[in-house]
Amino acid sequence: MNSILSVSAINTYISFKLKNDSKLKGIAVSGEISDLSISHVSGHLYFTLTDGKSSLMAVMFAGSASRLKFRPESGLGVVAFGNIEVYEKNGVYQLICTQLIPSGQGAEYVRLMQLRQELSDLGVFSSPKKAIPKYPKKIAVVTSPVGAAIRDVISVSKRRYPLVEIDLFPALVQGTEAPASISAALKKADLSGADVIILTRGGGSSEDLSCFNTKEVVMAVYSCTTPVVSAVGHEIDYSFCDLAADLRAPTPSGAAELCTPDINEMITEINYMRKSLKSIVMKKTAFAISEVRSAATLISAYSPKKHVDSLVSQTNFYRASLESTMKKRLDQLTASVSGYKMMLSSIDPMKVLSRGYAIVSKGGSVVTSVSELRSGDVVQITLKDGSATAEIADQSEDR
Repeated sequence: MNSILSVSAINTYISFKLKNDSKLKGIAVSGEISDLSISHVSGHLYFTLTDGKSSLMAVMFAGSASRLKFRPESGLGVVAFGNIEVYEKNGVYQLICTQLIPSGQGAEYVRLMQLRQELSDLGVFSSPKKAIPKYPKKIAVVTSPVGAAIRDVISVSKRRYPLVEIDLFPALVQGTEAPASISAALKKADLSGADVIILTRGGGSSEDLSCFNTKEVVMAVYSCTTPVVSAVGHEIDYSFCDLAADLRAPTPSGAAELCTPDINEMITEINYMRKSLKSIVMKKTAFAISEVRSAATLISAYSPKKHVDSLVSQTNFYRASLESTMKKRLDQLTASVSGYKMMLSSIDPMKVLSRGYAIVSKGGSVVTSVSELRSGDVVQITLKDGSATAEIADQSEDR
């Protein structure tokens, strides 16, 4: 016997099965809208798709609904894209609609979405974008030679940046032969040595612009080694070429503006830079002069000549001081010598002898007492003008 399941379990199981069925994902359903209602609180759309025989409930959430380019109405034939899922609360399966288009556009829309997915898988839209040169010497323009687009590009480019060279690579920009013509022109432009390529044409219907949504043209843009700016149609028009290019411009004139600098702005910028540079140079010069003067002051303060002059001055001072000290000392010594000389002169034995005294010596020693003499001793008598030898006959002492 099978186990007993709850209603919630059944609905959850069915939901799981439907969510994992690849045939119910990313489907396109054709039908007529009926019972349309809009939630003013959430912004979700609720409607039923019918083909006269059967009906399918559908919901489009606010995020997807906000991107619609038309207003859905009951009775309108549409193609709805999305996934089949179960609303588990009441067990109702429904189409979760992610895109909605009028039925007349369904086949072309599916083709474009499939091509977009293919190109996206190849990395065409996600590859790193090349930088657009700021000051191009040559711009290659791929467009019709007789359309307004080339006139706009030339007019704007020459007005903004007269130095730039514009080379036209003519191509058909609508019709069945346009993809091959545009691709060939892009290849030539890529080999021309241009700094940037502008792929452009003026506005037109979706059919007129359809060649820019072909794989051949998109891959030609993607294959260029030269930066490519895409400017197809008006500002509201988008193509796969815009996504593959390195930069999108809203119009041909806009492309010319994005690819060229404004010479008047350049002149203003140059003048500003010149003034700024002059100001910087003047400030740097003033600072350098101040530094040189400070250095000169320091050099002057610590100049070797000043140091030598100071040493010479000190040497002269010390020499003068030494000479003065030595002179004073010499004078003192001279005075002392004179004093000693006078003192020695006063006790000079010769002066005593000149007054009638004599020096008696015996055996080389001065006799200072009569007791040192004996009868018969030979003595030497020194007088002021000579000497004599005598023999002691007798001696007597004072009592």
